[in-house]
Amino acid sequence: MPLPTEMHAFTASDGLEIRYAIDDFSDPWRPQETLFLLHAAMGSSRRLYKWVPLLARHFRVVRPDMRGHGESGLPGTDQLSLQRLTKDVIELADHLGCAQFHLAGSSAGAIVAMQTTLDFPKRIKTLANFASTPGLKNSLIQPEQWIAKIRAKGLRGFLEETIHDRFPKDADPGFLRWFIDEACRTSEELLYRFVPMMKEVDQTARLPEIRCPMISVIPGHDPLGTPEQYAIIKQQVPHSEYVILDGYAHNITDAVPVRCAEELLRFLLQHREA
Repeated sequence: MPLPTEMHAFTASDGLEIRYAIDDFSDPWRPQETLFLLHAAMGSSRRLYKWVPLLARHFRVVRPDMRGHGESGLPGTDQLSLQRLTKDVIELADHLGCAQFHLAGSSAGAIVAMQTTLDFPKRIKTLANFASTPGLKNSLIQPEQWIAKIRAKGLRGFLEETIHDRFPKDADPGFLRWFIDEACRTSEELLYRFVPMMKEVDQTARLPEIRCPMISVIPGHDPLGTPEQYAIIKQQVPHSEYVILDGYAHNITDAVPVRCAEELLRFLLQHREA
């Protein structure tokens, strides 16, 4: 599958190299607005390839590889925290000269996006959450079981065993192989730190602080989170839109990427500058 976008690099303030892609096919006479897309855990900027043709026609689309993922550097023991992941977003925005930008994330990337919005509210124009509750503390994810299975079977074995918790049984076998191959580029050692760290996050109490327009696109049948856990966002965020994709499990951003990108584009065009 052709992925021609050139990867760029910048050095975060703690010395780790962060890699990112930029795509921009927007009209040059319009005011430029930037959209950051944050991928899920065990993912990379590559996993969002189907989103780019729709979104980059209207926005400069920036797709970073989160630290420890894709082509970005593997963080040391003192270089991985939710706050550090949010700093990466802000420091990359500074590097690109973005005083304000739109921000969207998938799963763990959505948790990073929400935290970035909470900690740097003046920088974020709009916020989009795909398939994430407000932190994983109250989710159904069980890190100890995940880690035990990965240690026993390897990451590939774990994903092959659980792939239909993520995608329908009639999903394209070629796509599933590609998805697993991409996920297996992630360091297992990183996951042993990343997943328990995310499991400690609970952003519920701070949700009313999100004042920018927000959309949440939620899977209708997610084994990793209950409808009540997702609905908290709708109840607590003042200016929020809520879309449920019935019939899909957790990985909606991979299972129906064009549908997700269309929902995001519709939302963004409603809130972009005149």
